[in-house]
Amino acid sequence: MDQVRTEPTPGPALSGARGLRRLLAKDPLESDLSRRRFRHRGGASRTVFTKSERSYVFGYNAVMSREIEKVEELPEVQRPFAYEGAAAACTLLDLLTLTRGRRLHELLAGPAQHHRHAAYLGAGRAYALLRLRPVWGARRAHPLLRWLAVDGFGFQWSLSRADRMVGVRTMPDLLTRAHCAVFDQGLGRLLWYHECGAPDDVSARIAGYAIPRRADLWSGVGFAAAYTGGAEADELWWLTERAGADGFRAYLAQGCAFAVAARLRSGELPGHTAQAAPILAGADPEEAASWTDRALIALGHEAHTHEDFRRWQTQTRGSWTRRHRY
Repeated sequence: MDQVRTEPTPGPALSGARGLRRLLAKDPLESDLSRRRFRHRGGASRTVFTKSERSYVFGYNAVMSREIEKVEELPEVQRPFAYEGAAAACTLLDLLTLTRGRRLHELLAGPAQHHRHAAYLGAGRAYALLRLRPVWGARRAHPLLRWLAVDGFGFQWSLSRADRMVGVRTMPDLLTRAHCAVFDQGLGRLLWYHECGAPDDVSARIAGYAIPRRADLWSGVGFAAAYTGGAEADELWWLTERAGADGFRAYLAQGCAFAVAARLRSGELPGHTAQAAPILAGADPEEAASWTDRALIALGHEAHTHEDFRRWQTQTRGSWTRRHRY
């Protein structure tokens, strides 16, 4: 019996890709962050971020080659990133062929049913690739998780234009005012990658943005630090110090809680997420995840608007505040 691979190869052979699918396939070198002007530091941090993007490209190309089953051959810790790529590919094909989200829905109902957070982030990345404002064409989209597409849009838009987004700190004109805050969460995740998980450098970058934007940037950093990893325990403690000094400690914890909830739904909790939860959220992983679940239940079945999504986050932060009040 063939052994399961311990990490993704550059991608499926794309032997099943023809026509449009072959044209849209990604060059595996896109996952090499050393080709971008991102910060580099010693240790395993760069490897962590490169592996996540390599898995994203793997999942993306698996859809283009009609080999989505190959994602399950990846280590469990990498599968969410691969399904993020798969969702990006499905959304891209849906948009270009006007199929009203059919492929994305099939992915969410099938292989990616336990990776919905990742899939909606990936859907948003596809919109950014096409320079389109995220909309809700996918049938039976989750009423609140769908807003994560704007987060994914923010990550991909910023990844493709890192010098402009990180240096000049512009905001895309095509976004509505309601989109901008969630966009900044995706940008915050990108800053974690861009600064290679170095707390001082991440904090310094965030300090360069206007104060009203920093809360959501810290939320994105908290999500990435717990979801993707890339920092040691002492660095995570220092990250909490920097967020607290900036006045946004609760936002860092909220991002971490969302990441822990997403990881728990995807399968076994990775070691880096289990390590991050007590530091960034100040609670064990199950408790941190329960904050997001209770907040979602409190919103009720009719919750679907941007304001509802923001209330979901606000109530999650409220649980952290009550936990640490005394």
